[in-house]
Amino acid sequence: MEIRRIIQVEAVKDAGHLFDSPPRPEATERFLADERHHLLIAYVDDVPAGMVTGVEMTHPDKGTEMFLYELGVDESFRGRGVGRALTSALADLARERDCYGMWTITEEDNAAALATYSRAGGAPEDEQVVLAWTFDQT
Repeated sequence: MEIRRIIQVEAVKDAGHLFDSPPRPEATERFLADERHHLLIAYVDDVPAGMVTGVEMTHPDKGTEMFLYELGVDESFRGRGVGRALTSALADLARERDCYGMWTITEEDNAAALATYSRAGGAPEDEQVVLAWTFDQT
């Protein structure tokens, strides 16, 4: 397995099956143009097997941390450590970028994600609540 940091739109198109929906060209360009946005793709025999995205977030009194935005592994590659490798690679990148930590959110019944993140060194936070705002995109 080889993990590559992606900076070209074409590589995102080639790995489009790893995302929840087909990547949007404008959003892809905007994401890749920001040096604080990171996309790593795992390749097995040059086939895109999984991806992880991370976004650096900076706050005046805390510094910079990495938000693991999304992790996706092609169904045919699941159970082979691809997700753990991608999560660990993003954590390594976060350390290289001087982030003080990394965090993510997943559903409490998502056993696969919880196992992957735990194996990669993540630990659940107690007594946290996630609130979300959804805006109409017309």
